[in-house]
Amino acid sequence: MKRVAFVFPGQGSQEVGMGKALYETYDEVKDLFEQADEELKVPLTKLMFEGPQDELTKTEHAQPALLINSAAIVSLLEKEGIEPVMTAGHSLGEYSALVASKALKPLAAAALVQKRGQLMEHAYPTGKGAMAAVLGLDQDAIQNVLDGMKDDEVVDLANINCPGQIVISGSKEGVDQASEQLKEAGAKRVLPLNVSGPFHSRLMKPASEDFSEALKNTELSDASIPVYANVTAEPVTDKQMIEELLIEQLYSPVRFQQILEKFVEQDIDAIVEVGHGKVLSGLVRKVKRRMKTFQIQDPETLQAFIDWYKEDS
Repeated sequence: MKRVAFVFPGQGSQEVGMGKALYETYDEVKDLFEQADEELKVPLTKLMFEGPQDELTKTEHAQPALLINSAAIVSLLEKEGIEPVMTAGHSLGEYSALVASKALKPLAAAALVQKRGQLMEHAYPTGKGAMAAVLGLDQDAIQNVLDGMKDDEVVDLANINCPGQIVISGSKEGVDQASEQLKEAGAKRVLPLNVSGPFHSRLMKPASEDFSEALKNTELSDASIPVYANVTAEPVTDKQMIEELLIEQLYSPVRFQQILEKFVEQDIDAIVEVGHGKVLSGLVRKVKRRMKTFQIQDPETLQAFIDWYKEDS
């Protein structure tokens, strides 16, 4: 039996048309999408298929849309008897990983990330926060610049994605100042991200306090498959620890590079990106070029993976 790891995309991977081919092909996908519309009291399926893109991109819509899309693919894989030996997700994608690992049920997870998105959206004044991707500079060099920032400007490491690609987050003024200093320190490029807030920075702490209440009202179980947490890059299965780490995740850096480094050290045959897009597969190749990857986002890519998984098994 082949050993595979599942990874799940986060916010930014959403795109109008996502999930449509799966919805039209599989009854169980259609059922899950329609149940999500009812549970969330939002025409999520219509937004996913027809847009507009700016409405789908709103944090409170993008997060449940991406989760339900990934959860639907997981259900199709489970039907084929395919389960991963470990999972992880990028930021929001961690919730999809918890669904795949049986710690969260899909509709409960969708409602939880809808609330998470609302809290993140309103945690800091619109337009006052920012994020930027720093290319071509290592983590220590970036941290040195951030450590030298004025105390009244908050800028933190937000996403440690892969060698040479790290995202910073904080106040708009702080990120603008840090961007100039990082270029002077040798960054090849510093690219502002099209996001609505300073995610994974200290400025998200107010959202984490409210979010802990939402988590307490969500049914959470021990994970049956290890989930590598964003906050620690370590495997976790205990539900209490999962809860604590999900709260911390809102204002802590996503250590995705470390997670991938640990994955490729394991005896696994492939890393499978489950959900819309190919961003995470690209990060895998930056960490280990020869690691076999799959992206599953439509009936064709689903079948291609199933065929590979079942050959000679």
